[in-house]
Amino acid sequence: MSPERASNEPAARRIDSAGIVIAAVLAFVAVVLVWDANRLPATTMYGMGPQAMPIIIAIGLGILAVANLIDAMRGNLPARESMDARPVLLILAGLTLLISFIGLGVGFIPATSALFVTTSLAFGRRAILVDTIIALVLTTLIYLAFDRLLTLSLPAGPLERLL
Repeated sequence: MSPERASNEPAARRIDSAGIVIAAVLAFVAVVLVWDANRLPATTMYGMGPQAMPIIIAIGLGILAVANLIDAMRGNLPARESMDARPVLLILAGLTLLISFIGLGVGFIPATSALFVTTSLAFGRRAILVDTIIALVLTTLIYLAFDRLLTLSLPAGPLERLL
């Protein structure tokens, strides 16, 4: 083989182990969705029941898992960029605040507002006071829409009891 020809051939691709792990996680979530959907009580005599949508989502996740596995085995997945941990940690902090606030009975509006503000910080926005005002207005409107218009109960705290 001539040196010219060797330089024109693509380098041998390696199996992407991270892609295989991602495919396995997707497949696991799909299996859990199907298992959980089959445990739901059938409330309809005919047609689709409440288990239909989780199964449809599980089928989509299964297709993604197989496609990801094939690409990982062929080494066709794109190179990953380096990750900045700060945005991920901020969003995780927001989710932790959301869960904690609801668990402690603080209510939906402050909990969801905390998630909104931390997510906007994660995306690089630095107007914390403005974002807090926007979050409080939006989450109050969402709370009122769900509570008053749709008559669905959301976690109520002291602020929600005033409305």
